Amino acid sequence: MTTGFTIAEAADRAGLSIDTLRYYERDGLLLRPVGRSATGHRRYLDDDLRWIEMVTRLRATGMPIRDVRRYAALVRAGSGNEAARLELLRGHRQAVLARLAEVTEHLGAIDRKIGAYENAVEGVDLERAPRP
Repeated sequence: MTTGFTIAEAADRAGLSIDTLRYYERDGLLLRPVGRSATGHRRYLDDDLRWIEMVTRLRATGMPIRDVRRYAALVRAGSGNEAARLELLRGHRQAVLARLAEVTEHLGAIDRKIGAYENAVEGVDLERAPRP
């Protein structure tokens, strides 16, 4: 096998470290074993990179490794378990939405504080200004 990307090229394209790619492989997060060249070096295909992108998105949004591993196992198992995949992703979506709402609330507090300091810098009397 001489096609595909080396681990360094795949890591660069995925925006990950080589160690992270090896970890994903070792921990069962990939869909299939990564192909190897005649010399035994890893060769990642476009499909591998698309899956790695999905894993990266799931991790970036806080999905625990055990759930990513479970999702990968379901996908590897093939059709017939779409309901389980849907349930897993819907549950994760709800968790992401809850964190997003919390962060949005925190951002509002920061924006209010910025407004107060902008008023102070512009010379508005903070004691008389309405409190948000």
